[in-house]
Amino acid sequence: MKKIFLLSFLMFSLFSCNISDDNNPNFYYEALPIESVVIPETFQFGETYEILLTYIKPTDCHVYNNLFYESDLNQRDIAIVTAVFPDNGCNDLNEEEEVSFNFKVTNTGTYTFRFWQGNDESGLDTYLIVEVPVEE
Repeated sequence: MKKIFLLSFLMFSLFSCNISDDNNPNFYYEALPIESVVIPETFQFGETYEILLTYIKPTDCHVYNNLFYESDLNQRDIAIVTAVFPDNGCNDLNEEEEVSFNFKVTNTGTYTFRFWQGNDESGLDTYLIVEVPVEE
């Protein structure tokens, strides 16, 4: 009986999908520069810390989506990722927004955080680099 119900549910789900022929996405992702960071000067091994990021939301079509977060040993690269919905008739905002994440200290040594701040005149990524030592 459970198998019949599951099979019926799956078949209904497949036939109820609406596949659009519209090749134009109605949103796209955009990384926004991090303007400022609130982060402790030192960490304690095994503790968890809230790290606060501030960025400028350029329009009301930009919606916070997630953080780009990449780690390599004790280095962390972080950027703000927004979803942009241009079909909504965007209005300029240029307002500060804040977002935070929790960081658990799992290694000793010094953590190097590289917060993405956009591109320079040559198109190269620029970062706010913050080093935080771990006290044991």
